[in-house]
Amino acid sequence: MKLLKLVPDHTNIDFMRWRNLALVLSLIATAASIAFTAYRGLNLGIDFVGGQLVRVEFQQPVRIDDLRTRVAQLGVGEASIQALGNDRTYQVRLPKPPGPESASNQVVSKLRAALPKDYPGARVAAGESVSGKVSEELAQDSAMAIGFAMLGIALYIWFRFEWQFGVGALLTLAHDVSMTLGFFAFTRLQVDLNVVAAFLTIVGYSLNDTVVIYDRIRENLRKYRKMAILPLLNLSLNETLARTVVTSFTVLIALGVLMLIGPEVIFGLAIAIFLGVVIGTYSSIYISSPVLVWLGVEPDSFLKTDDKDEAAPQTA
Repeated sequence: MKLLKLVPDHTNIDFMRWRNLALVLSLIATAASIAFTAYRGLNLGIDFVGGQLVRVEFQQPVRIDDLRTRVAQLGVGEASIQALGNDRTYQVRLPKPPGPESASNQVVSKLRAALPKDYPGARVAAGESVSGKVSEELAQDSAMAIGFAMLGIALYIWFRFEWQFGVGALLTLAHDVSMTLGFFAFTRLQVDLNVVAAFLTIVGYSLNDTVVIYDRIRENLRKYRKMAILPLLNLSLNETLARTVVTSFTVLIALGVLMLIGPEVIFGLAIAIFLGVVIGTYSSIYISSPVLVWLGVEPDSFLKTDDKDEAAPQTA
């Protein structure tokens, strides 16, 4: 039985031919994403802006779509609703309304008065308040977690390979995160702790793909000592292309299923990782690799003196 191959053997795509065009497009897209995010801001969830957390119990099974529609009709803002193990118990997160803290209690009271009318026997538990100060600290901690993760990864690659590789990895991760942030700013999808977890996942996935390519580049730098850097990068990218395509394709299939038929509470998580995988695959080819050219990496300058005497030079 012949195995299915998404990438034919001996593929020879000239990726570096389009590196300058990719650089211009990436710079424009990244700058636009950062500017738009700074201008319009993100649609932060209750985790980051404060609000009320309410538990609702019903005597009869209730569809989450129907409950979401009823809550939206109350005019209490964009609520986040999550089932707690079954279709009779739900957790409702209500955004913090403008005004004093007592305004949040009025929102809960409005919910407590309206739901029993639509769903006889429904019981709304006391609301658990998430203060604005705690939410602000949570947002700062989340941003610091993403930033430190990116910095730590860049330092690891710096010591594992060379400083040029560390700079390339950091620029790649910054590109991926800023592009995803721009997407959330444009679509106004809610950013909550699930999305923060997605950003950390994006950082890890992009790193994994980048390290695989960097490792092959380093091997080829030692193997083809007189090959020019651009053909060497093309060779390395083509040699790892099958792995990149298969890995990304299988991950995207799983995420696509989650986006289509998964629960709404994880939609933001799924679409963030889906977008991050697509952007990360692109950036591992057209950001992390060309950076090595711009930073002046060459086989002779990369190798140590004692490495150069190990074997006779080879050409591709």
